[in-house]
Amino acid sequence: MKYLLWLLKAAIFFTLFAFALNNQHDATVYFFFGTYWRAPLVLVVLAAFAGGLVVGALGMLPGWWKHRVAAAQAPSAGEAVQPSSTPATVATTAAMATSAAPAIATTDLPAARQHGL
Repeated sequence: MKYLLWLLKAAIFFTLFAFALNNQHDATVYFFFGTYWRAPLVLVVLAAFAGGLVVGALGMLPGWWKHRVAAAQAPSAGEAVQPSSTPATVATTAAMATSAAPAIATTDLPAARQHGL
């Protein structure tokens, strides 16, 4: 399996290398107010790809930040739950303490965002 992955990586590399060698012609990108940029086509494609990565990451940044804040505000698994005097709550707390799976804390995010949709 390890050699198959290396073979796949080598095939992708050589395909991209052949693409770069076949697209060395100059391309002109025209901007506003009569400005333009003349560069090899492979550099224009690479710049467009890098720009798309930056725009995509910046577009996802607010969601990442919201989840980071929600995770920081959620109680950690090591914190003890304060039991109250009612028997039902004590039984529920005891059942939670003996369960193997950690409790999932709800956040202020919409249900669609909590489930990754």
